[in-house]
Amino acid sequence: MFGRRTRSAILVLSVCAVMACTPQVRTHGYVPNEDSLSGIAVGRDNRESVYEAIGSPTSSGVMRDDGWYYISSRMKYETYHAPQEVERQIVAISFDGNGVVSNVERLSLEDGRVIALNRRITDIPVKGPSFFQQIIGNLGNFNLGEAI
Repeated sequence: MFGRRTRSAILVLSVCAVMACTPQVRTHGYVPNEDSLSGIAVGRDNRESVYEAIGSPTSSGVMRDDGWYYISSRMKYETYHAPQEVERQIVAISFDGNGVVSNVERLSLEDGRVIALNRRITDIPVKGPSFFQQIIGNLGNFNLGEAI
């Protein structure tokens, strides 16, 4: 009924269709392993020794540089669905005022929490030149030679 080429084409298309529906999992970021973290002692190590032991952090404290964060995420991508985070690991290393390690903590996806965004609206409008002030201000800056 079907020729050899037709059966081969149907087989190849079937394999491609099955592969297209297979979820892809990608890992982003870096988290040091337990062996590397066991070498860091609270109260003894400082920023330089932590950097030498496990490398530079993914992120650090925003307002004060009192913490380093190593973050890794595993994302699952399936067909037309939005990517889904299936695993997250965070290692948070806190430093005191002298730059000495005060805490080492490992967090996971289950430790996370949803943070509600605060949408603030400024009541006072931004002051600036009005439309007509901008036009009048630009009249003196017009150069006929540049326009031609």
